[in-house]
Amino acid sequence: MTEQKILEALSNVQEPDLGKDLVTLNMVKDIVINGNAVSFTVVLTTPACPLKDMIRNACINAVKLLVNKEADVTVNFTANTSTNRKDAATILPKVKNIIAVVSGKGGVGKSTVSANLALALAQGGAKVGLMDADIYGPSVPIMFGIRGQRPMMMEIEGKGMIVPIEKYGIKLMSIGLLVDDKNAVVWRGPMASSAIRQFVTEVLWEELDYLIIDMPPGTGDIHLTLVQTVPVTGAVIVTTPQDVALADAKRAVAMFGQAQIKVPIIGLVENMSYFTPAELPDNKYYIFGKDGGKRLAEEYDIAFLGQIPLVQSIREGGDNGLPIMVSEDKITRKAFEDFAGLAARSIAMRNAQYPGTKPLEVFV
Repeated sequence: MTEQKILEALSNVQEPDLGKDLVTLNMVKDIVINGNAVSFTVVLTTPACPLKDMIRNACINAVKLLVNKEADVTVNFTANTSTNRKDAATILPKVKNIIAVVSGKGGVGKSTVSANLALALAQGGAKVGLMDADIYGPSVPIMFGIRGQRPMMMEIEGKGMIVPIEKYGIKLMSIGLLVDDKNAVVWRGPMASSAIRQFVTEVLWEELDYLIIDMPPGTGDIHLTLVQTVPVTGAVIVTTPQDVALADAKRAVAMFGQAQIKVPIIGLVENMSYFTPAELPDNKYYIFGKDGGKRLAEEYDIAFLGQIPLVQSIREGGDNGLPIMVSEDKITRKAFEDFAGLAARSIAMRNAQYPGTKPLEVFV
């Protein structure tokens, strides 16, 4: 066995999403050969890649079939999260991907989806931040059990910066951490937009693979401010299966598809897809209709990222500051893990296939 023969064998292993082989993509590193033992490292495009086992098996089979059937093959994994930023990186310079989680209407569980997406990506090995951009209805302090806490300030090169609070391995920032939760935030649009700009320019996010932004419902000032201020990698649309939610989700898809905005849609996730009682874990009751989100994704030819069940433990976890991804509910956690894996794949494909990201000039 030689390094050249190993590389020739691995040139037959395709990266499933990017459509090229591992060697062409320069994803194979650190080949070590010792007798019949060979080890090497595959550099993934995201730590949260759900295809590790498939890639591992394909690599082992390629070496055994094409080089040495007696080979003892060890495949290690590391990740260099892909990014496609083409801006000057003066804002959020160390953040690789900025993901807006949006919905056309309130009440579809967008904050729950944002929180557990962030946690699932972090548990997959990524560096993740979660920014609560819902100025009028911040949920992060409650969902992460940090109500009443206040972020610290730090001076960086003569400028005061807000240090995000860390919980469960991710960095958190919300207007709810800066104001008394008993007081309403009564701001006109320009003030809310100014707060969003501060959240990205005056918060010390540092190095992140993904910054998940929990957007307010609808399509308005804050959405436009975000795409004008930072290079948004893409948007995740959250809906529920019933027609009234789907109609509003279509508006969110349409907003990001407008020629003057043109932010790619990473995919659509259907929340509250079906109800499963704890005492009947194999039963599914489609309270809000069936597969509405899946049909909408097909209609607009966007990736369908999965279905999240309506389960009492999700609601309880959100209220108690213990999101489902840090609970013992393995069945429901699996739904979010699958969703996060598909989202990470879709982000990597977006970075490989679409033009680079940069803040947009929006004239509306």
